[in-house]
Amino acid sequence: MKAKLAVFASGNGTNFQAIDDAIVRGEIDASIELLVCDQPGAAVIERAKRAGVETLVLARRDFPTKKAFEEEIVHACQAHHVGYIFLAGYMRILGKAMLEAYPHRIVNIHPSLLPSFTGLDAIGQAFRKGVKITGITIHYVDEGMDTGPIIAQAAVPIKDDDTLEVLEARIHETEHALYPKTVAAILSRSSEVYQ
Repeated sequence: MKAKLAVFASGNGTNFQAIDDAIVRGEIDASIELLVCDQPGAAVIERAKRAGVETLVLARRDFPTKKAFEEEIVHACQAHHVGYIFLAGYMRILGKAMLEAYPHRIVNIHPSLLPSFTGLDAIGQAFRKGVKITGITIHYVDEGMDTGPIIAQAAVPIKDDDTLEVLEARIHETEHALYPKTVAAILSRSSEVYQ
């Protein structure tokens, strides 16, 4: 039975696209049932519409508490029988309501070799620090910022003549290759089918 996924994103949605493309190619045995986005003008919304994926666009400011905001998202995910959540540039730290509803079934991608360079602008942080190797990390989400158990990592060299833009492009290319493969691996080794 195919796994049913939700993808959460706040921006351009290139990792959403990479996962969806891999599903279309038959590399991931799943369907994206829902895109959750917290930015009404985000480009990922158009990507989801083109892919025929239902979208839920909610602004945190429209809810009295973070708990109420997340409970609305959980309700939508459960209504779509979502078994796994993959964060793809979702710029919010998840709280208790989400984590308790989907324990060990929420995965994030982060553009650094964690535990180095957590939080915002991780690529810029690594670039300005002058490190020679950075990369990407795919990890389970816990209550901290980029602190959950690591599932997969890939190193990306920083070359002497790199600009920040060139490095960002190399990181994104690596993300788009590794994230779909990791999604497929997580789903194939899961001992339970969530629906």
